[in-house]
Amino acid sequence: QVQLVESGGGLVQAGDSLRLSCTASISIYNNYAMGWFRQAPGKKRDFVAAINWSDTYYADSVKGRVTISRDNAKRTVYLQMNSLKPEETAVFFCAVDAHDTGRYNYTDGYGDWGEGTQVTVSS
Repeated sequence: QVQLVESGGGLVQAGDSLRLSCTASISIYNNYAMGWFRQAPGKKRDFVAAINWSDTYYADSVKGRVTISRDNAKRTVYLQMNSLKPEETAVFFCAVDAHDTGRYNYTDGYGDWGEGTQVTVSS
């Protein structure tokens, strides 16, 4: 089991940028897929972005504004978010798929999850 800890959330204004980090308790290898999801109050957990050993994947709603990256040596995955919108206020979660099943935008494609970090975007 991989333990994941997210950080970097906070209160920002609309249009601001924020970089989230997710650090794993063990080494993450290139063949591990890592994903970011977000969940607004009263809503389901939605896919934001994912990265495997060779590609990145993004939800249509964030393409061009969000970049996912990874540093395996630091056991960390990052989510750089630009031009944030108030409707993107949510708890952001990272997750790991140790088998790279390819189900990047589905919550059931991931085996372990972090506790989440709150991102609040004020208007």
